[in-house]
Amino acid sequence: MNDDIKRRALLFQRNEITEHYIYARLADIEKNPANRKLLRRISDDELRHYGIWKKYTGEDVGPDRFNILKYVIMARVLGLTFVLKLMEGGEENAQDVYSDISSSVAEAAQISAEEDAHEHQLLDMIDEERLKYAGSIVLGLNDALVELTGALVGLTFALGKPRLVATAGAITGIAASLSMAASEFLSTKSEGETKDPFKASVYTGIAYIITVTILILPYLLLNNLILSLCLMVISAVMIIFTFTFYISVARNLEFRKRFVEMVSISLGVAGLSFLIGLGVRAFLNIDV
Repeated sequence: MNDDIKRRALLFQRNEITEHYIYARLADIEKNPANRKLLRRISDDELRHYGIWKKYTGEDVGPDRFNILKYVIMARVLGLTFVLKLMEGGEENAQDVYSDISSSVAEAAQISAEEDAHEHQLLDMIDEERLKYAGSIVLGLNDALVELTGALVGLTFALGKPRLVATAGAITGIAASLSMAASEFLSTKSEGETKDPFKASVYTGIAYIITVTILILPYLLLNNLILSLCLMVISAVMIIFTFTFYISVARNLEFRKRFVEMVSISLGVAGLSFLIGLGVRAFLNIDV
């Protein structure tokens, strides 16, 4: 084994022992017995793969403790499916390297095939609640972003004072969140879906309220109207980016197209509301 092959083998070896600990930790926090069993089986596979690489390198390698902590925290916050999809993407990027090294490491092709097989089996079997209700979360986020971003821009130039804008935005947002939650409850119930109508409405309402809170926060913390407006728009774009990335990874969807589409709609409505706000203030001669 030449130096270049050994260097790459050591990288694979470290990755295997790191993933062994990641899957073991994920199994410890997973509540579903079937998912827990699969995670432990994969953890054992990764440890076995580590042993194969060690046979060729003749060295012991420690895990990447930062990655272990990172993925465990992400699993707690964003869910198991998201983390596994993210890890699967990393495995896919390694397939070409496995092919290059297979001439020196006889078991490389077998390891590659096993990595691909057991991860797909696991992802196919996982039915995570937060993804099941992703449509309800998207509904709450989309509606809050489109309606409230536009409303806040319009209110900014109609009212002219940050605290008044925040107050009007909060009242509008809370009322709209209750309306959206009720609509989602009735919609889910009437369509006879497998989703629980109450849970669907709660996910929609919570997503709406969180979005409202983030968007009006600059108006509550700052006295500068224009700075508050800029931070609100930046916050809206960041919310869109974060959730679009999450859904794209978890459901294997195209990120860029969805992100551009949602940003364009939200900022387009905000721009139109800006013009309406200026027009209403001039037409009604409002001075507050």
